Amino acid sequence: MVGHDRGVTTTVWVFGDQLNRNMGALTLAEPGQQRVLLIYSSAKMASKQWHRQRAHLFVTAMRRFAIELRNEGFEVDERDAPSFREGLLAHRNDFAPDAVVAMESANFAGNQLLIDLGVDLVRSDQFLCHRADFAAFAAGRKGLKMEDFYRWQRHRLGYLMDGDQPTQGRWNFDEENRQPPPKTGLDRWAPPPRDELDDLDRAVLASLPDSCWGADPDGTWATSRAGALRRLDHFITRLLPIFGPHEDAMVSTNWHLAHSLLSPYINLGLLLPGEVCDAAEAAYRSGRAPIASVEGFIRQIIGWREYVHGVYWLWGPEYRHANALHATRALPPVFTGAPTNMRCVSTALATLHDRAYMHHIQRLMVIGNLSMLAGVDPWLLTEWMWAGFIDGAEWVMLPNVIGMSQHADGGKMATKPYAAGGAYIDKMSDSCKGCRYDRKQRVGPDACPFTTLYWDFLARHADQFGRNPRIVQQVRAAQKLSDLPAVRERASEVLGLLDRGEL
Repeated sequence: MVGHDRGVTTTVWVFGDQLNRNMGALTLAEPGQQRVLLIYSSAKMASKQWHRQRAHLFVTAMRRFAIELRNEGFEVDERDAPSFREGLLAHRNDFAPDAVVAMESANFAGNQLLIDLGVDLVRSDQFLCHRADFAAFAAGRKGLKMEDFYRWQRHRLGYLMDGDQPTQGRWNFDEENRQPPPKTGLDRWAPPPRDELDDLDRAVLASLPDSCWGADPDGTWATSRAGALRRLDHFITRLLPIFGPHEDAMVSTNWHLAHSLLSPYINLGLLLPGEVCDAAEAAYRSGRAPIASVEGFIRQIIGWREYVHGVYWLWGPEYRHANALHATRALPPVFTGAPTNMRCVSTALATLHDRAYMHHIQRLMVIGNLSMLAGVDPWLLTEWMWAGFIDGAEWVMLPNVIGMSQHADGGKMATKPYAAGGAYIDKMSDSCKGCRYDRKQRVGPDACPFTTLYWDFLARHADQFGRNPRIVQQVRAAQKLSDLPAVRERASEVLGLLDRGEL
């Protein structure tokens, strides 16, 4: 290759989820001493039907990061290659580096590839708890509750601690953060910042394969560290003060509410988890945000996010095959474009199409809930969410879908299935008003599919959940329903309609 610096003998290979100058092998790298390699794998792009905004964010963020490194003085080798393996081999042929160094991958296959290719690995600092430290935490424990891990993290990291005690004497403020949608003031949540698309954005969009789906980006999702930092500041100053109370609510006219929308940037390295938590705690300490909102947000980062990554590595690649409820149904057509009369589902899927996003309750209690009640194959759902969500990644989706959402691991992660009927959705959303279906009915053509399938699910899995103290009362209630035969007959009809995309 013409024009490269022949005095540089070491290559730092950076993946698309490691885009930070202060991360991993790049932390101590210096221009003129290390070359940087970024590979765009066509096999990776062809491996799934990606949402256009997810694919665009991933590729564009890499391209912008390469520009930033060049501006700093680094020699950067950007390669379009059939695969990561072939890209590295071509780089070695062209540059003959003495060594190729990379940070540990966040996923199984990526890490194994690095080992197979003889790449020197640097310990990952992409998470505040390295997977080896999580394994040490988990060793010898009978259970592996997120709450225990979260408190351990609070102690070791010092967030919201006053000495050895949690600030204000409480570990979490969940009870204050579960309010239903407000009846007025639905414009209280400031819309996210947007950037104008430029020539690079347009070039990347033009290069995406036809298999990509969903709306084109509109500038909502930042594709650079500078843009991600602006969005962090927007969240801390405008939204964190009101983040907590309605974080579980679903509003059909507002897709973002007070959610941070920072997860894609943390997952790609454009933001570091520590700097995000530091900013949130500083807002509390300076009186700019209440403890309930700040604690709820920090728990999402150092608790849930890091816990999910830890169990992903602890339970290994075989975890993807877990299917304790023997769910084998194909992905419903409504998930891939078929219309539906279920207003809560159509609202969530419209947001996914337009934004490559749903917030956590829509993921868990609408899409995940429907999938579990219907018996959708958990791996099919995992792959669909992985490819479709702006913050999707294997380490994110495997535990969240297999364990939390679908209870396919038999309770290793969640002590009960997150199953609910129409009553929950009515409480936490505005979708039931004006919906074709009646959430109070469980039989008949007007019955809410969630309500019907909920009672059928409990009856169908009575043997499995009949001794679970967290759900046994609901199981017994299902068995005592006077119209249970009619409910189960209607459930069969509902599932047929769902399979045909006619629900």
